[in-house]
Amino acid sequence: MKIADKGGRAIASKSDEIRVNEMIRAGKVRLISSDGEQLGIMPVQEALDVASGEGLDLVEVASNADPPVCRIMDYGKFKYQASKKVQEARKKAKSFQLKEIKFRPHTDDHDVEYKIRNLKKFLSRKNRVKLTVMFRGRELAYKDVGIELLNRIAEQIAEEGTVDQEVRHEGRNVTMVIVPK
Repeated sequence: MKIADKGGRAIASKSDEIRVNEMIRAGKVRLISSDGEQLGIMPVQEALDVASGEGLDLVEVASNADPPVCRIMDYGKFKYQASKKVQEARKKAKSFQLKEIKFRPHTDDHDVEYKIRNLKKFLSRKNRVKLTVMFRGRELAYKDVGIELLNRIAEQIAEEGTVDQEVRHEGRNVTMVIVPK
């Protein structure tokens, strides 16, 4: 079964990648028993008979080999274990969010302190934080004030995080990215 994405391109589903029982198209296959013993090269029909005799499925594990390698196993159990592995890998993968805190070049000290407290909260929750100083109109002449502000903030939170991306000019903004330690 082929599934198409929004652009109409075909996406192969998992059932297309692994052939089972009658879906195996090769004439001859190298057969491996359920306990890992090699049974040799034989016609597909004979391999299917051996698998059905054991009450298990014939699963193509290496389709690129010549002849393809097939194994006798319980396909339902195999799919279940594969999905559990994927689920476990997803659980262990680090997920983080990119938070953004915006400043102006002449943001009051009290407001900066308040935003630094929020920044420390974000870092304690293992989020990356993008600091942005926005300039309007003639404020662009004071880009050095914005850069100073970002560097001062980076010094104040040195215990909680490190600078991942140095000060960068992006149009009318100056940005810096900080990651938790």
